[in-house]
Amino acid sequence: MLQKYEWFWKGFLNSYSQIFFSDNKGFAAILIPVTFIDLFAGLFGMLSVLFTNSAARLIGYDPMKIRNGYYGFNSLLVGLGLGIYYEPGIVLLILLAIAAILTLFISVTLEGVIGKYYLPHLSLPFVFALWMLMLSSREFYALTLNERGIYTLNDLYIIGGHSLVVLYEWWNQLDIPSVFRTYFLSLGAILFQFSVLSGMLIALGLLIYSRIAFTLSFLGFFAAWCFYNIIGADLTEVGYSYVGFNYILTAIAIGGFFIIPNVWSYFWVLLVVPMVSIVTISLGSILNVFQLPVYALPFNMVVLIFLYVLKFRISNRSGLHTLFVQRNSPERNLYSWLNYRERFTGRAETPVRLPFLGEWIVRQGHNGPYTHKNDWRHAWDFEMVDENGKTYRKKGDFPEDYYCFNKPVTAPADGIVEEIIDDIEDNIIGKRNLGHNWGNTVIIKHSDDFYSKLSHLKKHSVKVRRGDRIRHGDPLGLCGNSGNSPYPHLHFQLQSTPYVGSKTRFHPVSNYYCNRDGSRKLVETGIPEKDDLVSNIQANPSLKKSFQLVPGRIMEFEVEGTAKSHARWEVKIDNYMNQYVECAETGSKAYFESGPAMVHFVHFEGDRTSLLYYYYMAAYKTTFGFESGLQLTDSFPLNLVFNPNKMFLQDLAAPFYRYLEAAYELNYPKRNKHIPPVELELDGTIQKKVWTRVSEKWKFQFKLDGKGLREFHFNGRDVQIKAKCV
Repeated sequence: MLQKYEWFWKGFLNSYSQIFFSDNKGFAAILIPVTFIDLFAGLFGMLSVLFTNSAARLIGYDPMKIRNGYYGFNSLLVGLGLGIYYEPGIVLLILLAIAAILTLFISVTLEGVIGKYYLPHLSLPFVFALWMLMLSSREFYALTLNERGIYTLNDLYIIGGHSLVVLYEWWNQLDIPSVFRTYFLSLGAILFQFSVLSGMLIALGLLIYSRIAFTLSFLGFFAAWCFYNIIGADLTEVGYSYVGFNYILTAIAIGGFFIIPNVWSYFWVLLVVPMVSIVTISLGSILNVFQLPVYALPFNMVVLIFLYVLKFRISNRSGLHTLFVQRNSPERNLYSWLNYRERFTGRAETPVRLPFLGEWIVRQGHNGPYTHKNDWRHAWDFEMVDENGKTYRKKGDFPEDYYCFNKPVTAPADGIVEEIIDDIEDNIIGKRNLGHNWGNTVIIKHSDDFYSKLSHLKKHSVKVRRGDRIRHGDPLGLCGNSGNSPYPHLHFQLQSTPYVGSKTRFHPVSNYYCNRDGSRKLVETGIPEKDDLVSNIQANPSLKKSFQLVPGRIMEFEVEGTAKSHARWEVKIDNYMNQYVECAETGSKAYFESGPAMVHFVHFEGDRTSLLYYYYMAAYKTTFGFESGLQLTDSFPLNLVFNPNKMFLQDLAAPFYRYLEAAYELNYPKRNKHIPPVELELDGTIQKKVWTRVSEKWKFQFKLDGKGLREFHFNGRDVQIKAKCV
């Protein structure tokens, strides 16, 4: 029942915290009482949120956006403004309901207009809606302007009695420097609460929500303060109008929310804030003619312009990195982005696998000594060798003597067959056919400007036709000795055009085993080099049954230890094609990316005492292929491993330096690789490190059999779990 109405109660709370780009419930719990320092402002703000979210649900808008507060926070601001400016009454209540729905419509419209450029509407709906209401209400003679300002203490007495009045007066009479007083007043003005106490409570909430956002709020405001002093502008523009929140919100938006926080984002805050100051002063002069406040228009204008112009970059010399996934916290955005960059830098948009079965040697790689030169330097020649390093049996006088001759050549990725040559004779050993340089060839189109070419195939061995749609691993033909090929081998290259003689392009190979200098390891993305022994990952049935996650799969566990006694999970996919495992008992979600050979978990949200959380940690990176003694290593986002209460200092320093580390290790047992194992035990560790020293270590184990995952164990300082799959 609670999840059924999640859109309602979460949407209500997030409408408050979303004003500061947050989904933190604790922050919302602070902001809500702050709005009620003026009782009727708080009441009308709350009603406005309820009207808007209910209307959005009734009309049929995305429940996720309602739940996240994307529609409600602008209506909240409109409701607060109406509650501050006008005396309460039935007329104002009717106007509030209309204004809430109007604000919703403006939000949805702007979402469609500027959303197609992947830009947020920010608080523009609030500015436009409240302006229209203020202009039109001059003709609403049934409305009365608010005269409660002189009775603020009476309102506070009604809410909290004499003690609240005393507290309010004490905070407002504190002897603090004017710059700090104005900072707090500007924070309070965001919620139409013009008191130091309001600003201090909001600052406290901001600090709880995000140390980076709190730091940026100071940086943005004091940058504006300094700029006003430098240019000699009237400081009342900051002080008495309380428009300083424009600088605060701009700094948070640019410094850490829409941009990954780092030293460069902080630097650009210092450059952009003076622009907001100029826009604020100029707009104030224009809007005074119409007796309209500037509200948050300068913040909206400058941030939207800044985000828009970033889209036209052809290089990133500015050091600013825009987001792929919004985590609603500068810290979560930063840690997630850093982790994703560390794990997947170099990953190709189109994953390409080795185009053969079994283990082959790279006889000639990129910039090879023979034919891989200049515009054709990014290519590979592959052969097969025996345990003695020989490429042929007997004397090697005939193509059939070579181990790779007649071996299957497979599609390196999904695509459509673009071109085929299949009628060129195979050469006598030692001879070359320079008239048909590439020999028998298959070219596959993978996207509009991405093709693969496989050459020197055996005559009349090609099994596909032009226009055939093929998938990775489908057989194409057989390795031969046609064209400029004195000995049987496979030439493989990637290119941007569909022609037989096209120039090569640099592109990595994904998910393969590489034996280099006697050391065999799994390479997720790399360039095979000369003399590397390489092979594709071949799925082990037990590993694949255990770790392959396909939408619709149900996993159930009986649990002993510190987690829940029973867990039921389902693999799902959302509207944005994100795959995740969801726990029915806790609602927790573990997001992952899967491929033909590997699974990477990329994010977790929910209960960090649930079994799913510990499974996310343990199965963080797995491969379906078995390799004796294989060791997989990786790293975690810091915020998903360390206790949030112990990351205060790291959060403050995170844009500049990280002294914490969370390392992952998974070990596959040593077995005879010629006998595919059925029963397996995988062991692993998770290490928390502070200044490179291990502060805590967790251990885990997977037990597998022919049916898949049988048991999962997880042990740590305060965690002892044994889960049996049922």
